[in-house]
Amino acid sequence: MTAAATTMETRKPGTTLSPVWGLVDAARLGSRCLESPIDVDTQLVERCLAGDEGAWEDLVKMHTRRVYSICYRFVGKDSEAQDLTQDVFLRLFRTLRSFRAGEGSFSVWLTRLTRNLLIDHYRRTKNERVTDSIEEQLPTIEERSSSAAGRADGLLAGREASEILQAALQRLSPELRETVILRDLEELDYKEIADTLGVPEGTVKSRLNRGRAELARVLRKYQVAV
Repeated sequence: MTAAATTMETRKPGTTLSPVWGLVDAARLGSRCLESPIDVDTQLVERCLAGDEGAWEDLVKMHTRRVYSICYRFVGKDSEAQDLTQDVFLRLFRTLRSFRAGEGSFSVWLTRLTRNLLIDHYRRTKNERVTDSIEEQLPTIEERSSSAAGRADGLLAGREASEILQAALQRLSPELRETVILRDLEELDYKEIADTLGVPEGTVKSRLNRGRAELARVLRKYQVAV
């Protein structure tokens, strides 16, 4: 297999929407449903390690959208998320032999690898990062919310709500953001999140509660009902 096989097509997650706190429900559609059975992942990994380039391409295609979704939710920028997705699969290519099927699912292992790369990226770019504040975006959001107010059942268009949720997520600290993303968008269970983050399940639940509360507070500044 070759590193060139990591080239992939990606797109922003989520195009449909339920009522607004259901932004989360809409945003996570198309992520968990794309996960493959554990035995299929294991077989693909074994074939990759045996030098089967086709298996590597299948493994990348199977997990690209979910990895991209996590990256995009964390950084909030499409181009940056695509670059990070490429980086994840390059790191995967180099470290695939360290995966042990008997120690957990490949999906959780890949999520942990993705999370570690994102944290490395966050620390590396912390001083140079310039992000738009929620206050700077508020007039645009309020305009969108007002225009949507007259729609049946208060529904927002999928793209508008996805942008609102994404901007709100960027206001959370990294540890709260990643927990909310993994639980409410990627739908990992508490044990999977604990394994991914390397913390006790109680810590996961505590971070999730704090993250949800903070997200709700931020969304209220967008005049979104939660």
